[in-house]
Amino acid sequence: MATAFLGFGAMFLLALMRVPIAFAMGIVGFVGLGFVLNFHAAMSSATLVIYETGFSYTLSVIPLFILMGNLVTRARMSDELYGAANAFIGHWRGGLAMSTILAGGGFSAICGSSLATTATMAKVAMPSMRRFGYSDTLASGSIAAGGTLGILIPPSIVMIIYGIMTETSVGALFAAGIVPGAIAILLYFAAVQVTTRLKPEDAPPGTRLSWRERHATVKGVGTFAVVVAALALVAGFSVVSPEIAGVIGIVATILFALVFRGVMTVVALFALVMGGIYGGVFTPTEAAAIGAGIALFFAAVRRALTWKLLVEVLADTIRMTTMLFFILIGALLFANFINFTSMPAELEELVLGLNVSPLAVYAVIALIYIGLGCVLESMSMIVLTVPVFFPLVQALGADPIWFGIVVVVVTEISLITPPVGMNIFVLNTVLPDVQLGTIFKGIVPFVAVDIVRLALLILVPVLSLFLPRALGY
Repeated sequence: MATAFLGFGAMFLLALMRVPIAFAMGIVGFVGLGFVLNFHAAMSSATLVIYETGFSYTLSVIPLFILMGNLVTRARMSDELYGAANAFIGHWRGGLAMSTILAGGGFSAICGSSLATTATMAKVAMPSMRRFGYSDTLASGSIAAGGTLGILIPPSIVMIIYGIMTETSVGALFAAGIVPGAIAILLYFAAVQVTTRLKPEDAPPGTRLSWRERHATVKGVGTFAVVVAALALVAGFSVVSPEIAGVIGIVATILFALVFRGVMTVVALFALVMGGIYGGVFTPTEAAAIGAGIALFFAAVRRALTWKLLVEVLADTIRMTTMLFFILIGALLFANFINFTSMPAELEELVLGLNVSPLAVYAVIALIYIGLGCVLESMSMIVLTVPVFFPLVQALGADPIWFGIVVVVVTEISLITPPVGMNIFVLNTVLPDVQLGTIFKGIVPFVAVDIVRLALLILVPVLSLFLPRALGY
């Protein structure tokens, strides 16, 4: 185990020297495996990891979901989401902040990226909140917190990585994230309400719209829900095959989105991708490809894309995919080194020998993740720690789906905790006139309720497992 700790120390030292975390993990993993075994074995391991990662069909879902998210962002579907949320709750005390959180949750459901959700909602929501006299503290805090939902509400790139690393069903993880995501939104609402009660001047009430105006923002959603339910029933009773139901669903999605426009586009796209996965019509990879194709179609119909913007979208997708694959390859090299040091087995033996309750172990792991989140970005943290902790929690009898949700929630918290809260720095880049100190002050109530949510999910695993079990996973 001492060799493994030396490896972790060397990796953190390289990171402090500003070596990119992907290269830091890869270098230590390669050199460490060379010393533990030999450098011929280390070279063979590196070659195999790079080849298998680059040519993995399962991992092809990552660039496809990233492309879908980028196209959705360019098509400005976030505007409709924010408009609909604001129409229904914007007139409440703190309503614009809650609208931002709700719209962030909806946008993340088709975007899958916390950073993209934060950047987009900052551009959409901040001008409105400032116009109605909201303080920058509450406004920036609600945007940063709402952006964290991007890695919990499916589809989620982080869940896909966790599922691949632990051989856990991605569909089950997606289903498991829905209830915790809804709980997160409700707790964030509670944080806004407490904040505005303490400081009413931070959130003056917005404009109350008539019910006719509110219904106009969600026009077509009710009819579409009836059509989806009918398709599910006829497919469930084998009146038509899942494949035919899938084709009908694709056609209905396109037609409804073209006829009703607005928030209907977002609802239709989400229903198509997630409904196809859970209905057994598409694999996650196929769903991502279809989602990306239809998002491109929607963006073209809305005339939101020029050839120049399309090139920018593709280039951005390539950059993000390359970054994630470098991190994944570096982490796999480091994980191979750690496994050959027998650290996971020794850690498991040590914990089981202490005869402590599994709950205490889970609490310590959560604290370690929160601590790491203060110095590591989210993706690096997951790919670095899962190979170490996953065998341990399996030995303690934990459900891998439940543990995946706990890991994702802790990673969410890391996105808004100093000094390396990525959502905060993205927000500061998009809104350079808002000081970092103001943003950090604004996220305090949301971090507090995140800790409550984490404790709730650890103590009551059924909150994460109910939907996957109901869907037969």
